[in-house]
Amino acid sequence: MASKNKRPTLQDVANLVGVTKMTVSRCLRTPDNVSDSLRQKITQAVEELGYIPNRAPDILSNAKSHAIGVLVPSLTNQVFAEIIRGIETITEPAGYQLMLAHYSYSATLEEKNIEMLLSYNVDAIILSENHHTERTKKMLKTAGIPVIEIMDTVSPAIEQSIGFDNHAASKAMTQAMIDKGHDQIVYFAARLDVRTKLKLAGYEEAMRSNGLTPISLQTTNASSFTLGADLLHKMRKDHPTANGIFCTNDDLAVGAIYECQRLGIRVPEDIGIAGFHGHDLSNVMVPRLATVVTPREKIGVISAEQILQRLNGEAIHQTTIDLGFQIDLRDSI
Repeated sequence: MASKNKRPTLQDVANLVGVTKMTVSRCLRTPDNVSDSLRQKITQAVEELGYIPNRAPDILSNAKSHAIGVLVPSLTNQVFAEIIRGIETITEPAGYQLMLAHYSYSATLEEKNIEMLLSYNVDAIILSENHHTERTKKMLKTAGIPVIEIMDTVSPAIEQSIGFDNHAASKAMTQAMIDKGHDQIVYFAARLDVRTKLKLAGYEEAMRSNGLTPISLQTTNASSFTLGADLLHKMRKDHPTANGIFCTNDDLAVGAIYECQRLGIRVPEDIGIAGFHGHDLSNVMVPRLATVVTPREKIGVISAEQILQRLNGEAIHQTTIDLGFQIDLRDSI
């Protein structure tokens, strides 16, 4: 059975700085109660050692918590709701509870919430990103528990990644749109997180390989139906001859289609529109949305199975598990 590393203690931090354990504890609880210079020394020692505060009772510090931490960028996003559902189908019968936290696509907030989860001595952790702060990576290494990163099989993983190739999926859908006769395709990008950038790069590669000019409308705003409609209006103003739209997710695509219908624009005759992920709505709306169908629930299931195997002492047999994707053309292109 996998065992946790011996984590650095308050005394280890105190020894490194040359102060008492009580002083370190006081600094971490109420930083304003110590001098600026001492606070900087303690903060540096905490980061150097990868110290993780322990909020669980001491008697549990080396025991199994039967809890698995799960970090997602949003608790309301359907993609991650389905992943969590997949995880729970495996962990609940095995007697494990999930501790959920979200990080709003912020590496700094992810670091803070990973520290929180580790402070409760979770037995393993599932992350929705492959890109982290240095302190996050140090804490995870110090914790010595199984770590799985999901949704991206291209970026380097800490230990094990499970998901699909966003770049390849986007490239394949772009090519499918081109093959359908859409030669002026605009990419709608929201959030601009790492996965969106991978998708954008796949779209651009497909366009250029066909001798076409990539065009993208990018925003750091969160995706929504309304944003999809807004981007459609911007595209019509800035790129009036565009005859295709590829969206970084289904929300934007659905919003764009509904706005086209309101404006009397025919889909796909005037503008072909495709999304990404394959939400339930995409397959029942009219026209049915062309989309990249991704295995969200399966990602959750496989991630949980791998975590439990590793908690039972099994080694990692595959550092990368690519579950693939499906291009479903449907009616909108």
